[in-house]
Amino acid sequence: MSDFIQSYQELEVYRLAFRCSTKIFQLSRQFPVEERILLTRQSLTASRSVCSSIAEAWGKRRYHKAFVAKLSDAQAEAAEMQTWVQFAVDCGYLTPEVGQELFGQYRTIFAALERLMDNAAAWLKPME
Repeated sequence: MSDFIQSYQELEVYRLAFRCSTKIFQLSRQFPVEERILLTRQSLTASRSVCSSIAEAWGKRRYHKAFVAKLSDAQAEAAEMQTWVQFAVDCGYLTPEVGQELFGQYRTIFAALERLMDNAAAWLKPME
């Protein structure tokens, strides 16, 4: 499995997380000014943290616990994003359809990260 993937950017879960983060950025530009400090900032930070935690996990593949810990961080950020999406929908900043799509994509990310953690040994980089 990991023999065919040379970098974290090739992981489908990373690609989906990056697309979601980019979409969150575009959508958040339409949030009201009073939400810039909390909802906008938190959404941007959490969505980007999903991506950066996956990248960090990839860099820690020599160490099983560190690899899984960073994937767990990414998973926690994905769950946080679902909460921010719910707030944005409930406040009327996102349509229910857009919110449902984003919520579902973060559910997919969460599940993919779970599978990566369950199969972490297959992704570990051997010690040289």
